[in-house]
Amino acid sequence: MYMGLNLAPRERSVLELLGLQGDLVSDTLTELSKSLLEGRSRLPRLRDLERAGDEVAAEIRELARRTFPTSLGHEDVVALASALDDIIGLAGEAESRLERSRPGVVAEPAMTMGEYLAEAGTQLAAALEHLDGFEGLSERHAEIHRLASEGDRVAREALGDDARRELHDLLGRTLAECAHVADLLATIAVRNA
Repeated sequence: MYMGLNLAPRERSVLELLGLQGDLVSDTLTELSKSLLEGRSRLPRLRDLERAGDEVAAEIRELARRTFPTSLGHEDVVALASALDDIIGLAGEAESRLERSRPGVVAEPAMTMGEYLAEAGTQLAAALEHLDGFEGLSERHAEIHRLASEGDRVAREALGDDARRELHDLLGRTLAECAHVADLLATIAVRNA
């Protein structure tokens, strides 16, 4: 038997878990965007991502409860985990709304907002990968807010029936939650400067 092999499961760090949660947010928003662009539901995939996000968020909260996680405070870690989990949940709601509406008929504004969400997810995942030094956070924060503002503009200009308005509202709320996470990250960075 090889003595250097450690088969015991290893506990992941809070920063690693937040990075994983960022990847799940990015994957979720990308799947939602594809669904909007293609006009077909990806609800089973989004439900899988939502379950994975819930599990990671629970693991983060448990780890933060048991340990002093990082230079980030417990409250910051829990707030980030919860806000990231909210993004995944809102994306799932939007996907459910899409599935209940007319399949194959997605208005152009929703497609555009889906693209903004996919990019915001990519920006959040990148920001969470560099939490230890907050590298590039200012640029990512600004870009996420730009995307959220553009999404608000698109939603205001969009016309359509109640089902479309509800979808646009959910997409706008999801973008707003992305901006909220960017604000949390910026606040944490200032506290840790």
